[in-house]
Amino acid sequence: MTEKIAKFMVKAFGAWAGTMFGKYLIIFILSMLPILELRGGLIAASLLDLPMWQSFGICFLGNIIPIPFILWFITPLFDRLKKHKGLGSLVLKLENKAKSKKEQIENLKYIGLFLFVGIPLPGTGAWTGCLIAALLNLDKKKSLFAAIGGVILAGIIMLILSYGILGNLIS
Repeated sequence: MTEKIAKFMVKAFGAWAGTMFGKYLIIFILSMLPILELRGGLIAASLLDLPMWQSFGICFLGNIIPIPFILWFITPLFDRLKKHKGLGSLVLKLENKAKSKKEQIENLKYIGLFLFVGIPLPGTGAWTGCLIAALLNLDKKKSLFAAIGGVILAGIIMLILSYGILGNLIS
């Protein structure tokens, strides 16, 4: 699913893809978005034929920028949004979705958060992991480092998959 969304986004931002700066801007923005995050950014970078390590750095930065905001500000923001009729039900849905995955983090705490963010499966990533950490009231600094470590792990895995390193190692 992430690959399909990444391909769609690359086509949608097609006008930007004409310049090197535009290509890097595309992968940076994709990496900041929930669902896509670094995974989608690296897939897009591969589709755009961008250099692997530069792409990793840009996607990494794009993916970690939202982490502190989620950890420190999402709970107060959600508390305010719950008071509004139309937004309250949306916030409750988001919280319930995050809480449905909390067992994966709750038992192992920061190692669980690291693995949750780091193993690139659907429904995991820095956005969801940090939302769960915030809802569980985990230590924010420890959660920050666990999430950043998870983004690095996810990036390494996605580099192997997106850039075909695995295929080169096997053959």
